[in-house]
Amino acid sequence: MQDTAKAKDILGRTATLEIRMVDDSAEARSAENSNGVVPFGTERFLERNGQAVIVKKQVILTGENLTDAQPGFDTQNQEAAVHLTLDAKGARIFKDVTRESVGKRMAILLFEKGKGEVVTAPVIRSEIGGGRVQISGRMTTVEANDTALLLRAGSLAAPMEIIEERTIGPSLGAENIAKGFNSVTWGFVAVTAFMCVYYMLFGVISSVALAVNLLLLVAVLSMLQATLTLPGMAAMALVLGMAIDANVLINERVREELRNGAAPQSAIHAGYDRAWATILDSNVTTLIAGLALLAFGSGPVRGFAVVHCLGILTSMFSAVFFSRGLVNLWYGRQKKLQSVSIGTVWRA
Repeated sequence: MQDTAKAKDILGRTATLEIRMVDDSAEARSAENSNGVVPFGTERFLERNGQAVIVKKQVILTGENLTDAQPGFDTQNQEAAVHLTLDAKGARIFKDVTRESVGKRMAILLFEKGKGEVVTAPVIRSEIGGGRVQISGRMTTVEANDTALLLRAGSLAAPMEIIEERTIGPSLGAENIAKGFNSVTWGFVAVTAFMCVYYMLFGVISSVALAVNLLLLVAVLSMLQATLTLPGMAAMALVLGMAIDANVLINERVREELRNGAAPQSAIHAGYDRAWATILDSNVTTLIAGLALLAFGSGPVRGFAVVHCLGILTSMFSAVFFSRGLVNLWYGRQKKLQSVSIGTVWRA
């Protein structure tokens, strides 16, 4: 919001909705007109025009039964209105009450800071089903927007007192996002540069597998419609190092087999097979820690844990299966393979 005063006004307000029946007895009508004693089991509330309405204390529905509240206009007179959507329980109760109370008045009350006001008190003309309710009554478009916003947000647990106020523009958020992307990008560049220099062609294959891992991770997050926060970006940067660790284990296993005198094809096969158990153990233990963060953490910690756990799963696929497919594609065509490009194989 651009208007800070408006933001503070919205944040400082609490709003709940109640639907009750209007008491149409002669005693209640007399109390409405003369401000006399209200009948037992009823309360007096005022409409926005100052007219008193005597409503029963029994609450039919509350804001807890709301699933949505949107501003709009009354289709009959084009006045500003708020369109409510009830949950299944609320829709069933509302349908039963309106069926049994045709010809009677129903009051929709809005409570703010403990003070109730009758927004509208229409006469029930027929049974109303479908879980859709409209409230209107001499409200402006701004009031309809505010009322819908407050009803969607629900009521705060306690009144809020503003002790500090800062105005932050969108540029700060954009800067944080840019720094997060830069950290992931430079981390990826640094890791791939090291792998290509140290492991030669196997390092290039490992780097391609790492890029596929990032692509899979972003794709899964997109499918889940997850919001990529700064903790999520931090987890993504961490996943880079964890994902390449599996390729390091595989490459070193292949080197070890070559050092022991195995043929290149046999070394590749044995390296992937023997590294798999170690990769699985290390990733499972890390996944357990990630699941603990997801189960017991909250807020940013959960965002970090989600990306962390998904990154572990995608890295196991890309580092083992995808990279092995690339290696087999490149070297599998050569029947008499003399050597592989995996950097210097140190021999005793």
